[in-house]
Amino acid sequence: MSSITECKVEQCSYNADNMCHAIAITVGNSSKALCDTFVNMAEMGGVKGLAGGVGACKAHNCKFNKDLECCSGSGIQVSTVGGSAYCTTFSSM
Repeated sequence: MSSITECKVEQCSYNADNMCHAIAITVGNSSKALCDTFVNMAEMGGVKGLAGGVGACKAHNCKFNKDLECCSGSGIQVSTVGGSAYCTTFSSM
């Protein structure tokens, strides 16, 4: 499972100190590499002390996607792009 090395989406309930604390996120759909796990609530979620990982990747046109799994050896980064939580490690094939 690829790790999430940095999350700059400050509005996400899983984000603390630019780190994702969701056990695993789902990235993408057929057209965009969005973080489908993003949630904006007052309640903080996740597991403190745990660095999140990518549980599934639906961005079929990303060069790091192999059999719906993220295979980025150096992990991924998530940032806000156009008002949405987006995997900025995404790289089109």
